[in-house]
Amino acid sequence: MPVSLIEILPADFRGGVFVGRALAKDGPHVLAIRDGFLFDLTQNCATVSWLFERETLPEGERLGPVEEGLPEGWTLLSPVDLQCIKACGVTFALSAIERVIEERARGDAAHAADIRAKLEENIGSGIRSVVPGSEEAAALKKALIDQGMWSQYLEVAIGPDAEVFTKSPVLSTVGAEALIGVRSDSSWNNPEPEVVLVVNSKGETVGATLGNDVNLRDFEGRSALLLSKAKDNTASCSIGPFIRVFDDSFTMNDVRNATVDLSIEGPDDYRLEGTNMMTQISRDPLDLVNQTLSEHHYPDGFVLFCGTLFAPTQDRDTPGAGFTHKIGDKVTISSHRLGMLSNVVTTSRDAPAWEMGIGEFIRNLARRQLSERI
Repeated sequence: MPVSLIEILPADFRGGVFVGRALAKDGPHVLAIRDGFLFDLTQNCATVSWLFERETLPEGERLGPVEEGLPEGWTLLSPVDLQCIKACGVTFALSAIERVIEERARGDAAHAADIRAKLEENIGSGIRSVVPGSEEAAALKKALIDQGMWSQYLEVAIGPDAEVFTKSPVLSTVGAEALIGVRSDSSWNNPEPEVVLVVNSKGETVGATLGNDVNLRDFEGRSALLLSKAKDNTASCSIGPFIRVFDDSFTMNDVRNATVDLSIEGPDDYRLEGTNMMTQISRDPLDLVNQTLSEHHYPDGFVLFCGTLFAPTQDRDTPGAGFTHKIGDKVTISSHRLGMLSNVVTTSRDAPAWEMGIGEFIRNLARRQLSERI
C-alpha cells in the first residue's frame, strides 16, 4: 500500500517546512512540503545535500496537497542522499551502562541481568550526575578504575571525547515503511530510536529527522572492534520520514526537548514500548555536531544520530535472555514535531539488495540531464 503522508507527518506539518526524497520510474526526486502542499524540487536541486548548501529552498513544481499523497507509482525514500552517515554512541547514562553490560557479558544476553543489577548499584548514580569531561567526571573515572569498574564505554560516556563512528555508507539508508535488517547470525539485537541532525558542508545544523540505528548487542558485546559488523549491514539504518528544516517554528531547542517514542509489535502478539527523552542526554546535540566536525571537512555535509536512551531489557521468550528482534517485528519511532518512522524487521541477508550506489546515482542523474544540479 502507498505510504499515507498524513499519517507519518507531525500534526503541525502545515506550519513547517520539510524535505524528503521519493523514487519515481525515472529515478530519485527531491521533495519539499510547505504550507500543506507537496513540491518536486528536482529540476532545481537534484540532491538533498546540495539543497542545504543554498540560502533558500527553490520554489519547485507543485504536485498537490499533502492529503493526496505521493504521485502514483512513487515510493518514499530515506530523506538523505550524498551526506555521510555518522553516529554518536553512549550519549545517555542508561546506554553507557548497557554497553558495559554487553562487554562484561561477552555478548551473552543470558548473563546480562545479574551484571545489570551490580553495575546500576555501583556506577548508575555516578554517571548520571557528572558532566562529561569535567573535573568531577575525572574524579569518578579514577574512583571507578580503583574499584576495577572502568570500561572503554565509560571513557566515552563521561570523558572529554564523544564516541563518533560511521554508521552506514552514503546512499545506503532506507526510509519509512521499508524493511530493516539485522544479521541472520545475531541472537541479541534491538532497535535504537534516535533524533538525527542534518548538517551542511559549512557545519551548519539545518534540520532534524528520526532514525533507527539498528544494533547487534551480541556482536559489539564480544568486542568493541566488531562495531562495524554490529552497526553496518544491509538495511540496518533507517532515516525519515522527512527532514524538518529549522526555522522560527522549529529550532534546536525543540530537539533538545524532544521525546522520541518507540513501539515494537511482533508477529507473536508481543508488544514493547519505550521512550527516548532528549533532556536526559549527557552531551548537548551541538557539542556532538562539533565533535563530529572536529578537524574534518564534509563537502556534502553529514547526518548525525545523537544516541538513544532506549535499551530494552525485558525478557521476550526465555527468562533472563532479555529482548531480541524476531522477523516480522514492526518498529515504529515517533516524535511530536518530527512525525513517524515505521519499518518491519527482516534479516540483512534477505532484505532487498542495495543497488543504487554513488556511481549508479550519478549515472541516473546524468541520463536525466540533472548532473549540474547536484
